Amino acid sequence: MENRRSIYNLYYGWWKNIDKFIFSIIILLFFIGLFFSLVSTSLIASDKLDTNDYSFFFKHLMFILLGIVIIFILSSMDQEKLLKYSYIIFLISLIFLILVPFIGVEVKGSKRWIDLNFLPRFQPIELVKPFLIIFISLILSSRKYTNIYFKYLLTFLSTLCVALLLAVQPDIGQTLLVFLSWLILIFTSGISIIFLVILFIFLILVFFYLVFFVPKFEYIKNRLLSFFDTETGSHNFQSDKAIESITSGGFFGKGIGEGTLKNRVPEAHTDYIISVISEEFGVIAIILILLLFLIFIYSVFKKVYFENEEVTKLILVGCISLILMQAMIHIGVNIRLFPTTGMTLPFISYGGSSIISISVLSGIILNLTKRKIN
Repeated sequence: MENRRSIYNLYYGWWKNIDKFIFSIIILLFFIGLFFSLVSTSLIASDKLDTNDYSFFFKHLMFILLGIVIIFILSSMDQEKLLKYSYIIFLISLIFLILVPFIGVEVKGSKRWIDLNFLPRFQPIELVKPFLIIFISLILSSRKYTNIYFKYLLTFLSTLCVALLLAVQPDIGQTLLVFLSWLILIFTSGISIIFLVILFIFLILVFFYLVFFVPKFEYIKNRLLSFFDTETGSHNFQSDKAIESITSGGFFGKGIGEGTLKNRVPEAHTDYIISVISEEFGVIAIILILLLFLIFIYSVFKKVYFENEEVTKLILVGCISLILMQAMIHIGVNIRLFPTTGMTLPFISYGGSSIISISVLSGIILNLTKRKIN
C-alpha cells in the first residue's frame, strides 16, 4: 500500500510541475511519427528488414514507449542529480564512441553502430550529443575557471575529440551537428561576434581541406560536386527521387497507401520520411508538422528568455538548437537545399538510436522547464 502511494506521489509531483504544453507537443510529435510509420512506411521498412508487415511498426512503438519512460525518469529527477549523473553518462557514451572503430558494425561503408548481444544495435553518438551539450554548458557556466577563453578552449577540445571520433566512422552529418552546437553554445555564453566569425571561417577552411585533400573524405567531395552539377551528378539519385515524391503528392497528397514513388526512395522510413509523407498526405501535412516544431521551439525559447540561471539557459538553448538543426538538415536534404547526408527527422523518423536520443533531449528540456519549488 505504501509503495503504491509513493508511486502515486511521485507521478503526481511530476505531473504537477512539468510544463504540460511542451510535454503534450512532444507526445503529439511522437505519435504523428508512429502514425506515419503504420500507414506509410511499415511495408517498405519490413520488406528491407525481411520481417512481417507490422513488426516494424511494433518495434517503432516499443522504442517510443521506452522513450517515454526515459523522458519520465529524466524529467522527474532533481536538477542537481541530473547534472551530476550527466558527467557519468557522457563518459560511458564516449567510451562506446571510442570503441566503434574497433568493434563497430559496418553498414554501407560506415562504422557507426555497436551491436552487443544484450542490447539492440545502437549509435553511440546519439547518446553522446545530449550529454555533450550539458558537459559544455557546465564548463561555460563554471565559476571554477575565470578565464572565459580558457573555457572556450576546453569546450573546443572536448568537441574536437567527439568530432574526430565521428570523422573516423565517417559521419560528416553528425560532425557538422556537433560543431554547430558548440558554436551556438559559445555564442549564447556571450562570445565576441568577431571572434565567433573568425572561428566559423577557420572551421569552414578545415572542412574544405579535409574534403578536397584527404582521400578518406573523397565521397563527401563527390557528393558536393554532384549537388552543384544537377545534370550529370552521380550522387543525386536519392534527392531526385525525394523531390519527385514530394512534387507528385501535390498540396493534399494522393491518399493513404496510394504513394508509389516511396518504394524507390532509399531509406524512406528514416532519412527520407518527409518525402514519403508529402507524397501521400501532401505539402499541407509537412506544413502542419513544421508548425508543431516551431511551436515547440518557441515554447522552449520563451522559457529561456525568463530563465536566470546561466547553466540552465545554455543547456536549453543547446538542446532545442540541436533538434532544430537536425530537422532543418533533414528537410533541406529532402527538398535538395543541402547535399545528401543521412539525418533522421526528430520524433518522426524510425530508428531506435534516434528515438532514444530525442527522448533524452526531451527529458532534459522538461526537467529544466518544470516549475521550481523553493
